[in-house]
Amino acid sequence: MQPRDVKTIADARKIIEERDADQIKVGVFDVDGILRGKYMSRKKFLSALESGFGFCDVVLGWDSNDQLYDNTKFTGWHTAYPDAWVRVIPESCREIPSEDNMLFFLCEFEQRAEKICPRGVLKRVLEKADAMGFSASAACEFEFFMFEETPHSVREKNYTNLNNITPGFFGYSVLRSSVLGEFYKDFMDYCKDFDMELEGFHTETGPGVLEAALTVDQALAAADKAALFKTFTKVYAQRLGWMATFMAKWSPDWPGQSGHMHISLQNKDGTSAFYAEGKDVHNMSDTMRHFIGGQQALMPELLSMVACTVNSYTRLIPGFWAPTSASWGVENRTCALRAIPGSAKSQRVEYRISAADINPYIALAAALGSGLWGIENKIEPDAPISGNAYEKTFSKERDLPRTLIEAAGRLRESEAANALFGNEFVEHYAATREWEEREFRKAITDWEMQRYFEII
Repeated sequence: MQPRDVKTIADARKIIEERDADQIKVGVFDVDGILRGKYMSRKKFLSALESGFGFCDVVLGWDSNDQLYDNTKFTGWHTAYPDAWVRVIPESCREIPSEDNMLFFLCEFEQRAEKICPRGVLKRVLEKADAMGFSASAACEFEFFMFEETPHSVREKNYTNLNNITPGFFGYSVLRSSVLGEFYKDFMDYCKDFDMELEGFHTETGPGVLEAALTVDQALAAADKAALFKTFTKVYAQRLGWMATFMAKWSPDWPGQSGHMHISLQNKDGTSAFYAEGKDVHNMSDTMRHFIGGQQALMPELLSMVACTVNSYTRLIPGFWAPTSASWGVENRTCALRAIPGSAKSQRVEYRISAADINPYIALAAALGSGLWGIENKIEPDAPISGNAYEKTFSKERDLPRTLIEAAGRLRESEAANALFGNEFVEHYAATREWEEREFRKAITDWEMQRYFEII
């Protein structure tokens, strides 16, 4: 039996028995998109398959640096950090190629914790889509920089003077990808074997920067694959003696790293909900137009779900291939939303505001949820932008928040967000982003030292 054949608890039990597996690895994604997990004995895992298992809810109560939030209601010292219940997802079964094909299963929080579970919030949005008569397909593409460094060396260097795996610009370089051809082939094979197949992989513009486009899938599976891709790309790199970063922007000298999401809707009969032949020059259906209208209207309110770190906002500046307003256009890469016309099979929307630092579950929930809200309320978008969107003047309602704490405040007050994602999720998530900004405010940056230490 192969991992892709596993669909049920009975299937999961069967593959473990066939392989006589003594240990199984499990993991669950937290609010920051970090995979938290453990190895389980065969006996423990088989029990968890049937009835779930408890996972200390501190993973929903601390940040990416394992520091405890002091401003959340769901968990904290006031609740004494009890277990949250977790369900094993049988159909997520995979082999980890770098661990002698050890079996791996994703999990998700359930019961009370499901309300703030990243995978849970996306599932609720997809349930809404289903109730409206749609299914959703999606694919993420990530830019990431690779360095000839280790977790020890970057700390010893204080994250300065890092060695990229290659120098120079070299976007779409056949030279670079051919010299490193063995790495490219092995990495693409690794991704395919781990069920997060790439449809494209190439150099981007900058030293050691790569772009990987994951193959389209149903939206929940696409989010699983995108989240796993980020984690296991880092695993793959570190096993080579390299490091990968998915920061939105790691250097002021180079453009930021995108994490664009491509999204389409299908009707119940499998036909495209976005394609209407002859409707206009781009064959864009009313559904697609209203979907874009909802995404555009809610982008300022939902931005913290997409631009989720303090670092995210250093990327959102003019002229660096990152949008600065809630704009849209047809085949326009200077806009936040890019409508991509094509055949019924390929017509879609690219959500371009997102960077590589996204939590794919939460970002896709925002992009899809806002689009569904637009369909439901028949929201008309602005006229599409032609030419350079950076040079256009937009109404104030299209302005995006400039800081994470501003964005979190907009989310907290958003009626649409609370209706789409649930009050519990919005309250908890907004609090975590406010905490993130507060932690940043404690830091004294190199820029401040260089600017003020002597002269002020």
